[in-house]
Amino acid sequence: MSKKNPKLEIDIDYVAKLANLDLSGEEKKVFGKQLPQILGYINQIKQVKTPSTGLPFSVATAQSVMREDKIGKSLSQKEALSNAPSTKNGQFATKGIFENEDI
Repeated sequence: MSKKNPKLEIDIDYVAKLANLDLSGEEKKVFGKQLPQILGYINQIKQVKTPSTGLPFSVATAQSVMREDKIGKSLSQKEALSNAPSTKNGQFATKGIFENEDI
């Protein structure tokens, strides 16, 4: 037997802000109706008793697939910077991401 859940009151503007969504008025109406239904379904699923279900397991092997670190030949600073479109003081130079910050 399933218990009736009281109607969920959801602040769709708050949820949209948390999800960084810019919803139109029509989308707010549609999603405002759908979201309580979805949460109701989730609550129904949470109430299902599964006593005979074991712990989750993975079919993947538990062995490491990482290779051993080995010291090898490295590029010199000059070689590493040789194809860079722009360098400054022996480093890669890029366009700034903050205001008034040029190469």
